Amino acid sequence: MSHTNPSQGYGPAQAGGAAPQQPAPQYAAPGYVPAPGTAPNAGFAPVPGHASAPNFGGPQVPLKSFVATWLFAMLLGVLGVDRFYLGKVGTGIVKLLTFGGLGIWALVDLIITLVGKRTDKLGRPLEGYEQHKKLAWIITGVWMLLGVIIGAVNGATAGNRVPAAMPEVSQPAAEPAAEVEEEPAAEAPAEEPAEEPAAPVEEPADDAASWAADTYGTFEPVTQQGSGDSIVELPAGAGIVTSSHNGSANFIVQVLDASNGSTGDLLVNTIGAYSGTAVYGVSAFGEGVRLQVTADGAWELTIAPVASAPELAASGSGDGVFLYGGDAGAAALTHDGAANFIVQQHSDDFLAMGLLVNDIGAYTGTVPIGAGPSVVTVMADGNWTIAVQ
Repeated sequence: MSHTNPSQGYGPAQAGGAAPQQPAPQYAAPGYVPAPGTAPNAGFAPVPGHASAPNFGGPQVPLKSFVATWLFAMLLGVLGVDRFYLGKVGTGIVKLLTFGGLGIWALVDLIITLVGKRTDKLGRPLEGYEQHKKLAWIITGVWMLLGVIIGAVNGATAGNRVPAAMPEVSQPAAEPAAEVEEEPAAEAPAEEPAEEPAAPVEEPADDAASWAADTYGTFEPVTQQGSGDSIVELPAGAGIVTSSHNGSANFIVQVLDASNGSTGDLLVNTIGAYSGTAVYGVSAFGEGVRLQVTADGAWELTIAPVASAPELAASGSGDGVFLYGGDAGAAALTHDGAANFIVQQHSDDFLAMGLLVNDIGAYTGTVPIGAGPSVVTVMADGNWTIAVQ
């Protein structure tokens, strides 16, 4: 006769002495909650991989700071630092090589950051936007308004310098007027002051060249020739580079600092044959010590001081660098090319707004130009004209 052992939970022994069967292990279904007033079932174990398993999800990557992203976009956006900070290395490199998309890309990224639409590489919002957005908008607005005001003040101050020299020309004409009745022959010297205004016409170019020599330094021009990729050492100070290339692929000339990092001066970035002049060191973020040349054909570079640049020409073709020593006024410009047409005015006042034109394709328009002395750079792929009124 068979017996049941209650303490073991077995059923009656089966005929033939078969071993008793163990109850199957049970696992708690996801979301299982014991009924109120009942103890959890000790026979249930968490399902592997369920949220109740230890170490679920792993460590979380912290969010990127809105304040840091905003400051990088406002102050170093042309170098792509904001995109590097957010982990977007690919677009950061493109932004760096294009100098912030010639400033346009940098401005767009700054606006996107201020309106709270900026995300990191994982698509997550920035931390601290709601707490700091108001202060960021105020500081950015003041920063941009200050640049506009200082540029306007500089232009007005430069324009006031012209009347100060005019009384010297008119004074000699006043003396003969008192002696007209007694000595008519003495009126002959009155013609001499009329010849004096012709002399100052030549002075602006001399003043601009002297200013450029004092501001950017001088050195003996250097000419280098080569073929393919190369490195060319630069003289100390800023300068202009006249380049030519007869290849059919990329031709790139950029300025590097002592650590071989970019200074922000991308002098040439084109494909195929090229001939033109560009300036370096007048608005760079570092001191250039060498040029990196990328080419597939023969090239020639002539490096000369900024003071050797010619006066602002009335017309030209392609890239060029000029000195402007005239007064503030209006500049009427035209361009018949199909690619970028960019005209900038550089002076020793880095807060002055110097971007005169930034367009693509054919262009006709009139824009304000600040008083000299200054350096005017032209980037164009076709014929252009500049008439200062």
